[in-house]
Amino acid sequence: MKNYVIIADGTCDLSEEMLKQYEITPVLGHIHLPDGSEISQFLSWKDYGREDFYNKLKKNPNGYSTSPANPEMFAQVFEGFAKRGVDMLVMTMSSTMSGTYNFACKGREQVLAKYPDVKISVIDSLRFGPGYGLMAVDAAKLKAQGKTFEEVNAYLEENKCRYHQAGWLDDLSFVAKKGRVNHAAAFMGTLVGIKPLGEFDYNGMTTVLGKAKGPKKAYAALLKYIEATIEDAGEQTVFIAQTNRLPQAEQYKKLIEERIKPREVIITDVFPGSGINIGPGLMAAYYRGKPISKDLSEEKALMNKLLNSAE
Repeated sequence: MKNYVIIADGTCDLSEEMLKQYEITPVLGHIHLPDGSEISQFLSWKDYGREDFYNKLKKNPNGYSTSPANPEMFAQVFEGFAKRGVDMLVMTMSSTMSGTYNFACKGREQVLAKYPDVKISVIDSLRFGPGYGLMAVDAAKLKAQGKTFEEVNAYLEENKCRYHQAGWLDDLSFVAKKGRVNHAAAFMGTLVGIKPLGEFDYNGMTTVLGKAKGPKKAYAALLKYIEATIEDAGEQTVFIAQTNRLPQAEQYKKLIEERIKPREVIITDVFPGSGINIGPGLMAAYYRGKPISKDLSEEKALMNKLLNSAE
């Protein structure tokens, strides 16, 4: 079997340790800071403290922005593998939110013009952040099991709509400004004691399915939601991502382990490449389950039923 690599852009939110563990090559974009300077995306907190970063972001959300890797940056990474005759399975965040997918495709065209015999598949994950990262980890696991380039490529294309988000965002006004949430008008702002419960839509945008009064009811509804939508729980890894909500994530992890019983639950970070567009206050689980309906009608009906039964 010909060798191939898995490549993901920096919004996959996989730490440096996880990228190394699963042999995933990152292509990093840029972060623009309030002082006007620009730095590369980073996937470690060794130079920036998580709490300090998110506190500063909350005080000055408009001072931070991101930009994706451009076609030349993708081409540079691709050419390094093409010179060695290594095929590439490339994943990007959803094309509905960023130009990253198109930039990766342009980089692919540049490299294939010079190395026409190499395979480069660019996959639009239709997800972002930890949900996209979990998809990349699943692809790496399949590769490690001996699945071919074509088999892993097919798996990703066929299953991208099965990656779910089940959690809450404390402040929807922040994430709405950054264009990462749909239908937020009824839930805008920081609502004291209210937890807006979100799920990915078909294209990876977060959509509010309903609201719970307090964390106890939120956890209860989310656990039932996961229970109803997850598939093969005992065989998969669940990510719990948080932006400065570690105590809540730890509690959620314990509840999921006790009730859902997945093979493993890993608390992950949301790094600035995604976090700038999400903001502080995210606490959500990511997992593989039933296909998400295109209009989210099934998921909204389910969450409404669960919230009503909890009242």
